[in-house]
Amino acid sequence: MPLPADPEREALRLLTELGAADAPHPGGTLGAHLRRVHRQLEAWQARPALRLAGLCHAFYGTDGFAVAPLPLTHRSRLAEAIGAEAEAIVYLYASCAREASYPTLAGADPAFHDRFTGRTFTPSRRQREDFAELTAANELDIARVDPAFRERWGADLLALFTRLRPLLSARAWQDCATVLTETD
Repeated sequence: MPLPADPEREALRLLTELGAADAPHPGGTLGAHLRRVHRQLEAWQARPALRLAGLCHAFYGTDGFAVAPLPLTHRSRLAEAIGAEAEAIVYLYASCAREASYPTLAGADPAFHDRFTGRTFTPSRRQREDFAELTAANELDIARVDPAFRERWGADLLALFTRLRPLLSARAWQDCATVLTETD
């Protein structure tokens, strides 16, 4: 399935069509958050599929954000808008059972727990890198726009990203270290 001429525009059109662009999200709206995550991944020079996934990472909801603009039964709609590779990253991100998955992702025997299917599997190195980079972009965006969030969760997030450091790009790790140690 070929990508549309402007997959970013298609993703935002779909978000608006689903009525979720203006959904409340820490620091403003879901649409604004998704755009900021996309820009962050772009600044880190992430490959196009990962940047597109950043723009859509909450389409199926997440373990930390219950709003799900698009039901899983309609995954093909998102794949048509952003491509199969980017949609697979979105699914991976949304499906993560965080409490069970986070502790092992950077280890020798990573186990990823899919909260939708209940299945546990070993993700590839590329999947783990994509997941770590997208997680960092997402959490750092919230930490930047919400000082109370950073105050409450900054130390825990810094510990998480320190464990995930082998999976993060140098730019992402630097931003994690900077943003999560800032004080107001």
